Order: sequence, then C-alpha cells, then structure tokens
Amino acid sequence: MTFLEGLIPLFAIIFTFGIPGIIIFFWLYAKHREKMRLIEKGLSSEEAKIYFKDYSKKTTNPFSALKWGILLTFLGAGIAVANILETQYDFDDGITFGIVLLAVGLGSLLYYTILSYKLKSTPNNNSEIQTK
Repeated sequence: MTFLEGLIPLFAIIFTFGIPGIIIFFWLYAKHREKMRLIEKGLSSEEAKIYFKDYSKKTTNPFSALKWGILLTFLGAGIAVANILETQYDFDDGITFGIVLLAVGLGSLLYYTILSYKLKSTPNNNSEIQTK
C-alpha cells in the first residue's frame, strides 16, 4: 500500500464531515450577519421578530402527498416496465431510460389533471396553493 492510498480514508472522513460542517457554519454566519444588520439599521427586537416571523411563513401545498405518491408510483412502474422490456427484448439503455422518463411525465400529467379537477370542483377556490 502506497502513501497516497493511505490518505484516501483520511480525505473521505474530512469530506464527509467537513463539507456539511462548513455549509452549516456559513448558513449560521449569514443568519447572524442578517440579524446584526437589522440591529444596525435601528430595528427593535420586537420589529425584528415580526420581520422574521413573516419571512419564515410559507404557503404549503395540501396536495403534496398526492403529487409524490403519483410520481413515485409511475416512476416505479416505468422502471419495472423498462426492466421487463430490456430483459425480454434486449433493448438499449437509452430506450429504457426514455420509458422511465415517459412514465414520470405521464404521472405528472395525471397529477395536473386531478389537481385541476379538484380545484375546479371546490367552491372555495384557494389561489394561494402552489403546486411546486
């Protein structure tokens, strides 16, 4: 075993724990700088709390479970069909990848159809729902 091969586990440990630690550090540092700038601008602590409370409030999609359920179901079905066709008819990898993408696209279209039908059928049409 050469010297460079001995360094591989060391670099793996450093990158596994070091990079997420650096990312977390810079995120905390950016939040701290933002709060310090608000204090420098003369905002009181109550005004800053109101600012951050409104900032963290996000609209949620009540249909996200439906979206992910349909997409993952169609993804699994696409992978299964692609594997069956690949073993039975000896298709190339490009065709099987296309089948998987086609299945995910069909799942997205089905989700869009169901969501648009549900939003049209409800009398209280909520325009704040984001379908991302």
